[in-house]
Amino acid sequence: MSADATTPGGFEFLPHDLVSDATREAITDGVLYQKRPARNLDGSPADGLFNAWITLNNPSQYNAYTTDMVKAVILAFRAASNARDVVAVVFTAVGDKAFCTGGNTKEYAEYYAGRPQEYRQYMRLFNDMVSAILGCDKPVVCRVNGMRIGGGQEIGMACDFSIAQDMARFAQAGPKHGSAAIGGSTDFLPVMIGCEQAMISGVLCESFSAHKALRLGLLTDLVPGLKVDGKYLANPLVETEMKTDQWGRIIHGEPKTGDALAAGKALVKSGAIDLGALDARVEELCTKLMLTFPDCTTKSVEELRKPKLNAWNANKENSRAWLSLNMMTEARAGFRAFNEGNREDGREVDFVVLRRELAAGAKWSEAYIDSLMPGARK
Repeated sequence: MSADATTPGGFEFLPHDLVSDATREAITDGVLYQKRPARNLDGSPADGLFNAWITLNNPSQYNAYTTDMVKAVILAFRAASNARDVVAVVFTAVGDKAFCTGGNTKEYAEYYAGRPQEYRQYMRLFNDMVSAILGCDKPVVCRVNGMRIGGGQEIGMACDFSIAQDMARFAQAGPKHGSAAIGGSTDFLPVMIGCEQAMISGVLCESFSAHKALRLGLLTDLVPGLKVDGKYLANPLVETEMKTDQWGRIIHGEPKTGDALAAGKALVKSGAIDLGALDARVEELCTKLMLTFPDCTTKSVEELRKPKLNAWNANKENSRAWLSLNMMTEARAGFRAFNEGNREDGREVDFVVLRRELAAGAKWSEAYIDSLMPGARK
């Protein structure tokens, strides 16, 4: 058996990776794997130690993951977990628009819709991706560079820490687009933010600002992302000061309205996103992780993951089966509507018409789904 490394003293390590680096990298260019030097407190490289950066690379589709990307993420987390010189894993994405908006809707609509057996196989891969994050032997930091939506929110919440730039938004797509957030969110959200707020996200699909996400407990930390005239500004589209309304409700992180919102939009338009503060905060956290006993850290992380992990393991298989069958009905309609819709007609079916016709006995068929597409009944 070949060895994957030899120490200066001549000891030969056995390889534990499932595939070679070359095989992993050949799967897709949609996921980048890189070992970057770990940093000492003064910012200098910690010789011989690294952080593994796993980066989604599909910015033209808001870093939505394709089937090949899911496979690559699984192998990347396995490689990072096995890397003896890696301190922590940073899970992130290219650009400043999105960390991940979930599964690739084009692929869902054009290949998986109407093919439940195929989607069941895909969901095995998706489940393995979530499990690879939850089972990583190194602490995992989600670097939230932009939107974390749908399945992107699910793989983000599977991470141990999340640090976001404050222009990012967090949401589920679920019932608005023909699915249910049972790829992790229905397991993780009640544990992390409580049942009522989980209902708002998972059922109503209402989004959270990064400031509200921090307040609710979805984030470890938050940094500014918008720079205007060379200076960072807190997100000008939401209330960033801790205050309450006339009924005593906390409105920190809630959207601004009226003139305040218009002024905020003007500020955003005049500035640019700069992720320098985000990178610095991520490196700072990774340094804190480095300055601990490695086995004690791994054990602590494993134990603290258990509320999420136990819920995930209890539900992932029956969720996979339901999601597969749903590809014959509501998911088939919802994903196609999003993929085929446009700005003029929208990207959702007419829910009132759908509910009325189903109540009257309408049957799911290809022709009926065609009739539900945006603009079809004009």
